Amino acid sequence: MAKRSSLYIRIVEGKNLPAKDITGSSDPYCIVKVDNEPIIRTATVWKTLCPFWGEEYQVHLPPTFHTVAFYVMDEDALSRDDVIGKVCLPRDTLASHPKGFSGWTHLMEVDPDEEVQGEIHLRLEVRPGARACRLRCSVLEARDLAPKDRNGASDPFVRVRYKGRTQETSIVKKSCYPRWNETFEFELEEGATEVLCVETWDWDLVSRNDFLGKVVIDIQRLQVAQPEEGWFRLQPDQTKSRRHDEGNLGSLQLEVRLRDEMVLPSSCYQPLVQLLCHEVKLGMQGPGQLISLIEETTSTECRQDVATNLLKLFLGQGLAKDFLDLLFQLELSRTSETNTLFRSNSLASKSMESFLKVAGMQYLHGVLGPIINKVFEEKKYVELDPSKVEVKDVGCSGLHRPQTEAEVLEQSAQTLRAHLGALLSALSRSVRACPAVVRATFRQLFRRVRERFPGAQHENVPFIAVTSFLCLRFFSPAIMSPKLFHLRERHADARTSRTLLLLAKAVQNVGNMDTPASRAKEAWMEPLQPTVRQGVAQLKDFITKLVDIEEKDELDLQRTLSLQAPPVKEGPLFIHRTKGKGPLMSSSFKKLYFFLTTEALSFAKTPSSKCVNELNQWLSALRKVSINNTGLLGSYHPGVFRGDKWSCCHQKEKTGQGCDKTRSRVTLQEWNDPLDHDLEAQLIYRHLLGVEAMLWERHRELSRGTEAGTVPASPGEAPKDSLAQLLWVLQDLREAHRSSPAGSPPSEPNCLLELQT
Repeated sequence: MAKRSSLYIRIVEGKNLPAKDITGSSDPYCIVKVDNEPIIRTATVWKTLCPFWGEEYQVHLPPTFHTVAFYVMDEDALSRDDVIGKVCLPRDTLASHPKGFSGWTHLMEVDPDEEVQGEIHLRLEVRPGARACRLRCSVLEARDLAPKDRNGASDPFVRVRYKGRTQETSIVKKSCYPRWNETFEFELEEGATEVLCVETWDWDLVSRNDFLGKVVIDIQRLQVAQPEEGWFRLQPDQTKSRRHDEGNLGSLQLEVRLRDEMVLPSSCYQPLVQLLCHEVKLGMQGPGQLISLIEETTSTECRQDVATNLLKLFLGQGLAKDFLDLLFQLELSRTSETNTLFRSNSLASKSMESFLKVAGMQYLHGVLGPIINKVFEEKKYVELDPSKVEVKDVGCSGLHRPQTEAEVLEQSAQTLRAHLGALLSALSRSVRACPAVVRATFRQLFRRVRERFPGAQHENVPFIAVTSFLCLRFFSPAIMSPKLFHLRERHADARTSRTLLLLAKAVQNVGNMDTPASRAKEAWMEPLQPTVRQGVAQLKDFITKLVDIEEKDELDLQRTLSLQAPPVKEGPLFIHRTKGKGPLMSSSFKKLYFFLTTEALSFAKTPSSKCVNELNQWLSALRKVSINNTGLLGSYHPGVFRGDKWSCCHQKEKTGQGCDKTRSRVTLQEWNDPLDHDLEAQLIYRHLLGVEAMLWERHRELSRGTEAGTVPASPGEAPKDSLAQLLWVLQDLREAHRSSPAGSPPSEPNCLLELQT
């Protein structure tokens, strides 16, 4: 049994930020920290005081975390980035409002005395004396202190205060991981109620010392002859009066939601998993009751989450294709008009979206990556809508004459035709690169639609069904928002965004098989029609080959892919060359392209992918693949061993124990994460528990005069119909949660805490 915590974060936008540059503007971005560990950095939005980010993240983190902080920064090319302000959300506040935070909140000033981090190792003991007891405080070491000096370290010392008496340790130069091993004693009076204050400071020769954090100990908690030893988290100094500058630093719009799940042992979820899998295996041959009931009782706002959880559960059971096939048949059975097929946000549509992201993200990168990179590199002005053409943005076509509107439109059409043609050509060549399970799923979709809508008048309907997912719900969103699909590290600027939007519209027209309705919407897209018509033929040929996969070929492809460890991350990293002396110049770094799988970390001199990964994404990926590593170290040295000692803690033993603890618990959720079957089953159970009343009502309707609402409690009286079995399983899981150390089953509170505007 384990407690899993996850944090949903959406950083929407900022407004009324102060100007930090001489141009009267700022270049803002956000940093998100969990207990002072940076885990997220948004893209920089250039030259604006009202930035829009719209970035979403799912973070898995230890249940013992304390705070989540959002820092708004101003990026500077030549100097250190400026801090604009921050928003801090303690864990207790998030836990008391499980529906989450949503809305605008004022940025607060960043006080250096409140920006503390790290821990200090203390041993405390009350010893009996001849006249009075004595308090002994041993200051052993500290770790992960805030760097306050320009050299990236600090010169820490500790000040111990009790009843007006102060004692200090020695100063450890240039270290954020100092070791003191010094002991101080104070005389205690009988019935003393004072506190012991242990403060950590950074020593400065010229300016005032910098505060690094403190620990306050209640003396009454300490008992005679029973020493207390451990790591204490350094706390900020909150004794100073705070400046009332709310609103002067602007505001930040956030959506934050904490979810704690008590995950039971796998055996507890087996009845639920087996029941759902049995329903999927029976398909339309069986009652088909549970899957359709889950869709019927799922609200629109949580349908995406439920679809993703179900998809991952069945993917882990090897039944993803069968699950999606059942959803296809259910939707086809209630659809009579071809133009509405798979166009709503049904469980089938949402599940297929999640499936393509889980199983096809690497394929998407291979097809779209080169085209997206070319659009970003060219930075051409592209516009097809005459009402939006701005000649001044284009410049001159020659030495003296600016381009006319007609020339701009023609040049734009040529650029888009080239990009669209390159994309369609790459797609046509990618049949063998498409994952076997994706091809087999599209084969089932193609067959089911053709069976439901036979006849020559519906010839294009099976093709449109495939493109409604592949083009409209997968490729087009990735083209419009490449950063959200990890195709680019940064958001596109306004000019590039317009080019990507027009390219996505063209892909949608091709995906719609160039229907008259799609052409009528935006007549100014007419210059692309020759390429679109040619693309329709290419796309139909591609789909015909894509779905032409037999069971034997599918198994062979899956067997071949199973021999290759799935990639977790790939991209360039800079490796520091430790040989040589002198400052770290650019020549001291070597650029290599790394490839991380669940089995190994390899590198090469040439790139294997165009996607650039940030440092925190690499750390997150490394933590995920190491989660089952039994030899994972509990501590490490964040510095280097230079000369005869470690640069971080000044230890002289090269193989000695590390001075900092290994942080392996905070990870960013990605679509290619290893499947966690028990967590997915728990999330499905939580959802079913929330709609249990509706399931009971449906059970009563189906009982038709029998004992309404009764579910056998005896193991020997197992119910026959699947809905009654499901209600029985929910009762067993509820009892399992009640008997667990956590005590009570999860609940769905109905309050959403609005952040103050």
